[in-house]
Amino acid sequence: MISTLTIVRYPRWLAWAGFLSMAIFRLPLWFNNNISFWKLMGSGKNGSFDKTPDLSQWALICAFKSDNLNLLSAQKAETDHQKILTNLYGAFVFNWWKFWRCEIWTIVLNPIEGHGLWDGKEVFGNLPKNTEYEGRLAVLTRATIRLNKMNRFWSNVAPVANKMDQLEGFKGSLGIGEIPWIKQATFSMWESKLAMRNFAYKMQEHATVIQKTKKEDWYSEEMFVRFIPLASYGTLRGVDPLKRKPYLANNK
Repeated sequence: MISTLTIVRYPRWLAWAGFLSMAIFRLPLWFNNNISFWKLMGSGKNGSFDKTPDLSQWALICAFKSDNLNLLSAQKAETDHQKILTNLYGAFVFNWWKFWRCEIWTIVLNPIEGHGLWDGKEVFGNLPKNTEYEGRLAVLTRATIRLNKMNRFWSNVAPVANKMDQLEGFKGSLGIGEIPWIKQATFSMWESKLAMRNFAYKMQEHATVIQKTKKEDWYSEEMFVRFIPLASYGTLRGVDPLKRKPYLANNK
């Protein structure tokens, strides 16, 4: 299964167009026969779960019914990125972004490992929890936070987020979400599975949060998926996030 994450930045004075797209895009995405799952999301200011929204930045994540999307043969020039976006999401969505002069970054992903549900479904397929793959990874961690656990959750986020950018093998991360403060996700990129594991299980702050999450039952639904990054097109804040560090953790 091929999946994609596209991050779009509108000029600051056109943030309202990003809000509007969250409603308008639903129709063309709904009728796109190539897409099996899609979510339109906002972004947080920092590279992890974040209560402060970045109103200029918006996200679209999709899973596709067919792998035959001619994605991997294209060169990473601007014109090819335009063709890829049109092929993925349709002409209306791409032309909207082009009209508003958005900066666009797209990463193409192959989901290989995971567990949990999104809106009650295995949206990236029935994945094994682990495989023998040890190479470069992208990770999506998504949760619906229980209303009575929100204070506990948000009080524990900062100590983890503040240390992520210091980790060896960490390429960068994005905070995205469907509903502010409640339905949140982090998309992170790693040089290897080992680097990701060192963060997940050996960094004390993160290990402590994992224990609290399970013990105190913070989430009504959660999902964790690992992907192989297949290709990256375009830029975000002038760079390809998959290739350059530091990333977004300290943006303003």
